[in-house]
Amino acid sequence: MPVVLYALSPIILIFGMIMLVPLGVSVYYHDAAIDAYDGSVAITIFVGLITWLLTRSSKRELKTRDGFLIVALTWTLIPAFATLPLMFYMDTTFTHAYFETMSGLTTTGATVYSGLDQLPPSINLWRHLLNWLGGMGIIVLAVAILPLLGIGGRSMFKAETPGPMKDSKLTPRIAQTAKALWLVYAGITLACILSLRVAGMGWFDAICHSFAAMALGGFSTHDASVGYFNSVPIEVVLSIFQVIAAGNFATYFLMMRGRSFRLLFADTEIMSMLGLVLLSVLGVSAYLWLVGTYPTFLTSLRYASFNLITIATDCGFANTDFGKWPIFATMWMLFLSSILACSGSTGGGIKMIRTLILAKQAGRELSRLLHPNAVIPVKVGGQVIENQVVFSVLAFIFLYFMTVVTLTFALLLSGLDFISAFSAIIACINNAGPGLGVVGPANNYGGLSVFQTWVCTVAMLAGRLEIFTLLIVLTPGFWKK
Repeated sequence: MPVVLYALSPIILIFGMIMLVPLGVSVYYHDAAIDAYDGSVAITIFVGLITWLLTRSSKRELKTRDGFLIVALTWTLIPAFATLPLMFYMDTTFTHAYFETMSGLTTTGATVYSGLDQLPPSINLWRHLLNWLGGMGIIVLAVAILPLLGIGGRSMFKAETPGPMKDSKLTPRIAQTAKALWLVYAGITLACILSLRVAGMGWFDAICHSFAAMALGGFSTHDASVGYFNSVPIEVVLSIFQVIAAGNFATYFLMMRGRSFRLLFADTEIMSMLGLVLLSVLGVSAYLWLVGTYPTFLTSLRYASFNLITIATDCGFANTDFGKWPIFATMWMLFLSSILACSGSTGGGIKMIRTLILAKQAGRELSRLLHPNAVIPVKVGGQVIENQVVFSVLAFIFLYFMTVVTLTFALLLSGLDFISAFSAIIACINNAGPGLGVVGPANNYGGLSVFQTWVCTVAMLAGRLEIFTLLIVLTPGFWKK
């Protein structure tokens, strides 16, 4: 346990220093939240420093068990520290503040607050900065620093990195891998900021919405979300960068290093994602036009494409109240949020690679019924998938659906209607943001009870840690020596 606390200490210290960013923004704008950060920074840095001083003699290489525990503790403790600026400034409960910061760091984008347009700039930036940090993962950033402290970070990186195939190396050293991913992430974020500015956003809104778009976080500085701007160019820019963020950043890094787009087109997962997005956009646009939701196909294409992309990629923006659409369209969007994002992306859900593996496995079982003695490997993009990975995917899918069922029943037991309960859990576990009913795009999660809010908070955490990492630390065997 001491080595786990020692590994956590620099993460807490770094997070405390990151709070200086909204403090600087508060000073620049002279906003009303300027007094909220002094205590927040002091408390966070003090806790991190004391933890480091008390455990600095516990340096050793992290084991796999340590990695899982550090990741689980980081994603539960850091949101607690992140609540401090909200608690010091706003008249809010810890439950709501923790939900908001958990939503930010897990890149869910669900919010319990209204009146976002009137929030001080520094508070709004803090919410979006949480999105951006959570997008690539605080753990990945820490992995780049832990080797300097004498603690290897490979176990943490493996526990945090999404997707079933986690052992492919971009660079020889894990710290270099973390730095490489952050450079790609930061570079594309900068491109998004500049593109939104050219499209007509002000600098502050461009920065905040770029943070949310690249993290697929979905927070906005306005209650009306992207609908506030009523701008087709802004919607197009955000749609493009949301699709980019739903791709594999490892592929982007290798593509940039080799200065060739061939790797992009050779990535079966990304190409499957793009194909499914294109077909779904055209299909839902035509459907909404034919049933009379919108008078013209172009109008239908505008609203269907943006809202489908933002929900399917697990971002969570909105430019209209899609909760009023026919149930087929909205349910299809929520279904896509479960499978569309690629491994190595900032999105949530099952991930496209697992979907492809599951489909290939189903095909293999059908072939075995016809040819019982045939040796039929599972292949994705020409690469043979080991049976161990296939079994891991099957286990994940089972745990995913059982978690959805269990948490949905918990909300139903609390008195929430089925559509609201089911869509809330799907949206939270996929880190997609708005659901339907009382948690739809025209509302938020602020109307839920304390119990319902905590159930959704657990769903967000489970989704971000891809269920395994959270459940494994709750098993009795994990704590046995």
